[in-house]
Amino acid sequence: MEICTTNGITVKVETQFLPAHSDARSKKFFFAYFITIENGSPLSVQLLRRHWNIRDSNGIVREVEGEGVVGRQPVIAPGESYRYSSYCNLMTEIGRMSGNYLMQRLDSTEELMEVTIPSFWLVAPCKWN
Repeated sequence: MEICTTNGITVKVETQFLPAHSDARSKKFFFAYFITIENGSPLSVQLLRRHWNIRDSNGIVREVEGEGVVGRQPVIAPGESYRYSSYCNLMTEIGRMSGNYLMQRLDSTEELMEVTIPSFWLVAPCKWN
């Protein structure tokens, strides 16, 4: 598990290789990732946007950016958490993802802040030798 805390917001990431959806001959490798966002700050926050950098081991880098996560822009109250899962496909058995969320504090300032998503590896089990 990878963990990073920014401004009291903790992001935890776990990954899983999806062999049933992957095909080495076609160079398609699918991975699930599970993210938990914990609000340790004294204010409610809303996740507005996400930005990902996805790197295959062959040097190809993709950027993914958009509103919310899995179709939602969750509000996370102090002391609460939000968990979601998604997936990523790669052309190689090994890759790496990193990124950030744009969040807004839900108080009188409505301050925007970037929250770091910890960098994490996506590795097919056959590569853990």
